[in-house]
Amino acid sequence: MSNRTLLILLVLVGYVFSPTIFTWMINPSGAWYRPFILWFVLILLALFIQLRRGSNDI
Repeated sequence: MSNRTLLILLVLVGYVFSPTIFTWMINPSGAWYRPFILWFVLILLALFIQLRRGSNDI
């Protein structure tokens, strides 16, 4: 699967699930750290992609 196809798939999944995730994050009865879970996952995903590329793929 090419990078462009993967990116389109991720954007589509994010678009479909964004209302549910946003409602879950801003729920007043939820834990205080809920918004930070999304940022943590995004940082881990970016780190994984960066490490997978290697130093010769610039």
